[in-house]
Amino acid sequence: MKFKFLMFFLPVILIFACADSHRQINVSLNKTDNKAAKHKPPSSYADTVKINPMASVVFYSPDTAQLEKIKAVNDKMIFESTMHEFFYQIRNSKIVVKKYYPNVKIMEVKNARYLLFKKADGKQVLIDLDTKDDPCGMFIFDGFKNPELADMTNVDTDMEFYFRK
Repeated sequence: MKFKFLMFFLPVILIFACADSHRQINVSLNKTDNKAAKHKPPSSYADTVKINPMASVVFYSPDTAQLEKIKAVNDKMIFESTMHEFFYQIRNSKIVVKKYYPNVKIMEVKNARYLLFKKADGKQVLIDLDTKDDPCGMFIFDGFKNPELADMTNVDTDMEFYFRK
């Protein structure tokens, strides 16, 4: 009787034990990945770019020293791939904005840390680019609402939703 009991439950115990060890391995890998996660280094500049109350798209990217710091903490292939991806996201976003939103001003910011958006009602919104983990990005602003960080891979939808509100 004990032998039949063991023959039945031993495989079940092994299955659960293996399943649990697999989960522990994944948890430890995830912890390692989190420790390896890098944040964007701070800007070398403390300048502020002022954006007047008009429909605008503001593309930001790292300054030269910041770019070198990002390059130093990343694998060469990952860095090159990421910069390649950002280049084409920005290029595509500009094409979409120029084609479908010709009245929206396109601005590029590279050597500044802060963006100061001036709204038509006199209020201002200050954005610290050091708090944004992506080295490159895009803000959309209509002059009335608060600026929004847009997804460059989904620029057409983000622009439509923002400007339609």
